[in-house]
Amino acid sequence: MSGNPGTEPRPDWDDLRYFLEVARTQRVSAAAQRLGVDHTTVSRRVRALEQALGTLLFDKSRNAGFALTPEGQQLLVYAEQMETALQSACEQVAGLGQTLSGHVRIGSTEAFGTYFVTPVLSRFQREYPAIDFDVLPVPRFVSLSKREADLAITIERPQRGPYVCSKLCDYRLQLYATPGYLARYGDVKTFADLAGRRFISYVDELTFSNELRYLEDIVPGCNVVLRSTSVIAQYQAALQGEALAILPCFMAAQDPRLAPLLVDDVVVTRSFWIYCHEELRTLKRITVLWDYLRDAAHRNDALLQGKAGQLRLH
Repeated sequence: MSGNPGTEPRPDWDDLRYFLEVARTQRVSAAAQRLGVDHTTVSRRVRALEQALGTLLFDKSRNAGFALTPEGQQLLVYAEQMETALQSACEQVAGLGQTLSGHVRIGSTEAFGTYFVTPVLSRFQREYPAIDFDVLPVPRFVSLSKREADLAITIERPQRGPYVCSKLCDYRLQLYATPGYLARYGDVKTFADLAGRRFISYVDELTFSNELRYLEDIVPGCNVVLRSTSVIAQYQAALQGEALAILPCFMAAQDPRLAPLLVDDVVVTRSFWIYCHEELRTLKRITVLWDYLRDAAHRNDALLQGKAGQLRLH
């Protein structure tokens, strides 16, 4: 650009907020919704930032949405560092000894997010009412690289990335049926009693993790009559009393309408991992929440292992 340097457009730091949301959602409309503004405001602020920097930050297409250019990728690294530094500074200035505040988005597997994380967070807010949450209990992996969440709980440990990660807990899944099912179709005392039974399971080609492929290992060649990508849908189907399902104990053991079968023979053990970006781990609200969730998991080990039927909260 030519002319007096003093008259050249300079980046508006606030425009970086709009840039970050578009980079994370890849849609102006989604970014606008998260920011609480209209989509024209987001478009205008992103264009202003591109003009001030003299470079294109997004490649725009109808199918792919707003994809970062190489220059946009480079800016994203610095913008996220600035965002985290600002959050840390606000915590320090606000006074950590007084009230923790802020926003946290948590991504989790569907059942654990619904039946464990959500009630635990509701109780957490009694102690820290100035912290608000978005909870994403979804039947897929949540992308921290796209900042879909600040903190994630999943059934596979991330293999790469700038993350802090630790095992949250082990949990068990067992075979369940309703008393009505057993009355209609006969009790299940041994593996031989599973012959010819109807089962509920996942849609094989849409299963987001191999950790969920356990039914075929336990009952090879079984007759699966209902499949769903949602374990909560499988749970609801099992409650109808027409088929058997392997379900997480932390969900099914809390429901007296379901009875575990072959408890010493059909036991599937899996693990939950908790992780977040390295720079976010230093935030006080993330640290306190991380420890709270670990404590809640430890306190509820009996439920997670199928040896109790009630969630224990503070």
